[in-house]
Amino acid sequence: MIDLKLLRTDPEAIRESQRLRGANEGLVDDAVAADAAHRDALSNFETLRAQQKSLGKEVAAAKGEAKQALLAQTKTLSDEVKAASAAATEAEAARESLLFDIANVVEGAPAGGEDDYLVVKEIGGQPVASADALPHWEMGDRLGAVDTERGAKVSGARFYFLTGIGARLELALLNMAIDQAVSYGFTPVITPTLVKPDTMCGTGFLGAHSDEIYRLERDDLYLVGTSEVPLAGFHSDEILDLSEGPIRYAGWSACYRREAGAAGRDTRGIIRVHQFHKVEMFSYCPIELAAEEHLRLLAFEEEMLAKVELPYRVIDTAAGDLGTSAARKFDCEAWLPVQQRYLELTSTSNCTTFQARRLGIRERLADGSTRAVATLNGTLATTRWLVAMFENLQLPGGGLRVPKAMQPYLGGLEVIEPIGK
Repeated sequence: MIDLKLLRTDPEAIRESQRLRGANEGLVDDAVAADAAHRDALSNFETLRAQQKSLGKEVAAAKGEAKQALLAQTKTLSDEVKAASAAATEAEAARESLLFDIANVVEGAPAGGEDDYLVVKEIGGQPVASADALPHWEMGDRLGAVDTERGAKVSGARFYFLTGIGARLELALLNMAIDQAVSYGFTPVITPTLVKPDTMCGTGFLGAHSDEIYRLERDDLYLVGTSEVPLAGFHSDEILDLSEGPIRYAGWSACYRREAGAAGRDTRGIIRVHQFHKVEMFSYCPIELAAEEHLRLLAFEEEMLAKVELPYRVIDTAAGDLGTSAARKFDCEAWLPVQQRYLELTSTSNCTTFQARRLGIRERLADGSTRAVATLNGTLATTRWLVAMFENLQLPGGGLRVPKAMQPYLGGLEVIEPIGK
C-alpha cells in the first residue's frame, strides 16, 4: 500500500509513477478525493462525539424538567453519533480499497514496457553453440534427467518428473544456494506453500496477476508462486528490531503458477511449468538501507550464477513490467547458446514499504516510535537453472560438465554421462 502521507503531500509523484507503469492515473485522484471524504466524515464524527460528551456533563448536573429535556437531546445526538461513526468507517474502507488498487511508487526504474529494460552488465558474452549441441529438452532426455511425457500423463501439460541425475542436480543446486545464504547470515526457512487470502493480498499478488495463482476455493487458501509470500507474512502485524541491520531469510519451497498467459510459449522442456522448487532470499530492512540492500541481493544472485559457470546479463526492468509491489527490479538472464536467446533465471525486487504497510510490519526506532519497514526479495536458485546448465555445460558426445562449485554436492562427480554409457 502506498504511503498515505505521500498521497496527501505529493500526489503528483504517485501519478507520475502510474504513468511510468502505464497504469490508471485516475486512481490517484479518486484516492485523494476518498481521503478528503474520510477526513471530513471523521471530523464530523469527532465534533458530534465531543458534543455528546459535553452534553453528558450537563445531564449529570441538571434536574427536573431540564434534565428530561437534555436526556431527549442526548438520545437524538447519540443516534447522530452512531450514524457519523458508520459514515467515517465506510469512508475509510472506500479510501483503503483505492489505496490497495494503486501499485507501488516506482523508484529509478526506466520508463516503458517489457522490451524497454536497460542492460546493466553482461558477463560471459554470448557463446555460440557447436553444430551438434542439443536444446535443453533433448539434453534432459539424453541424461535421463527430465521426463515431461510421464509428467503430462500423470498431471497434464507443463508438468514433469525430475529423474535420476535431474533430481540430484536440482537438490545440489538448491543446497548450494542455502549454504551460500547461510554463509551471509540468512536464516534458512522451509515455508508453507498454502497461505490465507490476507497474506496473498498483502504481498500484492491478488491484483493484475491474480490469474496466475492457484486457489483452493473449498479451503479459501492459495498456493504460492514463491516463498516471498509466506516470508512476507511471517512477521505480519509485528514490530521488529532492526537496530543491528536487516533481518534476512532464505526460503525453500515448492512453487505453483498457472502460466495462464503462456499458451503456445515455451511448450517444450521445463521453462514455463506449473510446479518447481526455489530458494528465495527475503529481507526486512530499514528504508534508508533498502537501495543498498537491493544491490547486495543482486550480488548474491550473481555469485550463484558464477558458481554455476553460466554466461548472463543483468537488466534493469522497465516500470511497465514491474509487479504491483516492486518499486524497482533487476533480472539476471542466462544466455542459451542453442536457442540463441536470454532466459530469466533470477529477479530481485525492492518493494520499499509497500508490502509492510499492507501487512502491518513495523520497526521500533530509537525514540520509541514505529514506522513501516522495507521488504526486498531475490531468487537464489530454482529448477529453471537446469535449462541454462543443459545448454551451456554440455560436452561433445552428449555428456554434461559439472561446475566445480557443485561437485561436492554430487559426491565429487565431474562429468554426467548420457544414459546407456
